[in-house]
Amino acid sequence: MTLTTDLTGSRAAAGDLLAATTGMDAVTLRVGDLALMSSYYREALALDPISAQGTTVVLGRGATPLVVLEHTPGLPVPARSQAGLFHTAILFDTSAGLAATVLQAARDQRSSFVGSADHIVSNAFYFTDPEGNGIELYVDRDRSEWVYKNGQVQMDTLALDPSAFLQKNLPADGGEAAVGPAKVGHVHLQVGDLEMARHFYVDALGFETTLDFPGALFVSAGGYHHHMAMNVWNSRGVGPRAATLGLADVAITVPGRADLDAVAERLRHRAIPLHDDGTSIRVDDPWKTRVTLTVGEASA
Repeated sequence: MTLTTDLTGSRAAAGDLLAATTGMDAVTLRVGDLALMSSYYREALALDPISAQGTTVVLGRGATPLVVLEHTPGLPVPARSQAGLFHTAILFDTSAGLAATVLQAARDQRSSFVGSADHIVSNAFYFTDPEGNGIELYVDRDRSEWVYKNGQVQMDTLALDPSAFLQKNLPADGGEAAVGPAKVGHVHLQVGDLEMARHFYVDALGFETTLDFPGALFVSAGGYHHHMAMNVWNSRGVGPRAATLGLADVAITVPGRADLDAVAERLRHRAIPLHDDGTSIRVDDPWKTRVTLTVGEASA
């Protein structure tokens, strides 16, 4: 069997890795106030309505879905220490598109601005939506600028002046900037244990470890800095999630049915229950966070 060296320097079978063109799809959120949350994502983040069926609304940029809102009133708000969503990260094609959206989000009184950071591989701005779901808006630096040390991509949280970034990337004449294309770049979760997360997301699903960081694990397919991250900063030692508002599903796209078959084989080998309907696999991680892998248009 052909072997490949992953970014941590360990050896892994090529057939045990997700395809390089694996990507992230729309994140599904359970929401208590569908009208409020729909208007927030439309107006604060400039997302377009894609579809609305019954109690479910899909929003995105153009035809690219970014968030699915499911109206589930009566559920409690998740505790800060509970496993689940840390943030959904929306990736922009350009710094100008990011700046335009950051300005729009900051002007919306329903947004809670959390902060900004230079992560070496990217520039990012953080918000919280009206029901407490974390949002990252970011743009990548060119891959040629990414730094590797001991086989791992280097990321950090360095100062990023929001005013300076906006001034640099918004029109100098004060005109309205185009928000531009965007997609879900990565999803960051809260979990109870990083080694359990590694066994599920790396060993079973097939991501590669890109960075071991204090209290966090970053993983990807195809050499991206990360498609998913898991941390224990607020949630160390917690067990399975209760039914709450917030994260309902993390969606991943793979290029073909053979890729789903390989994931299914790894899951069954580890006695992890899954549901396979022929075009997608649904599986719960150790904290009952639902992950859906679907054959579809994928991107690195």
